Amino acid sequence: MTAVILQSNYIPWKGYFDLINMADTFIIYDEVQFTKNDWRNRNKIKSANGLIWLTIPVQQVKLDQKICETVVVNNVWRKKHWNSINLAYTKAPYFKLYKSIFEELYLNNSEQNLSKINVAFLSTIANILHIQTKIIPSTDLVLTTGKTQRLVDLCEQVGANNYLSGAAAQAYLDISLFNKHQIKVSWMDYSGYPVYNQLYSGFEPQVSILDLIFNEGPNAINYMKSFNL
Repeated sequence: MTAVILQSNYIPWKGYFDLINMADTFIIYDEVQFTKNDWRNRNKIKSANGLIWLTIPVQQVKLDQKICETVVVNNVWRKKHWNSINLAYTKAPYFKLYKSIFEELYLNNSEQNLSKINVAFLSTIANILHIQTKIIPSTDLVLTTGKTQRLVDLCEQVGANNYLSGAAAQAYLDISLFNKHQIKVSWMDYSGYPVYNQLYSGFEPQVSILDLIFNEGPNAINYMKSFNL
């Protein structure tokens, strides 16, 4: 059984959803420090004028504030983001197919907790991609001390014998702790993604997965790694 443990991101790119799809259990690890100007509350879409950052304005009241403690400044961002998405993708082949789903998420929701906002988008997009992975918050589990030990304990609590992680974690993970508990560590490879049809000139690979969904629709999974293993 494979577990992935990762902080929630706002409308993340396709690689994030490949990680979800490659796991049996995906743990939202939002009991760690919120980092400013990071993927937790922002992402990019492609427009006629180039790349646009969509950023959720949040309150950061203390330096060690956790992601799960972070709330939005107000809900004005919802209409602004939806207007930007609508303008950028109204001519995309499959925008109309999914328009009502995302319009509901943006305009008919008043949630102010960043983690819950992110999870709502993650769950909706996972459903569109027919991803069956169980998604649970780390708040449902018991957290211990120690950067790597926490991850080991979370894996054990969900019965995982394989931990899949992004390659950047190789710089700080203590693999010996996983070995001690007979948990195999695997690394995600983000290279070699195929080019798909995008609006506007030039191909931008690292944009929100909304770009892939609106441009390729049900064929989006053909441009992801986890569905072709």
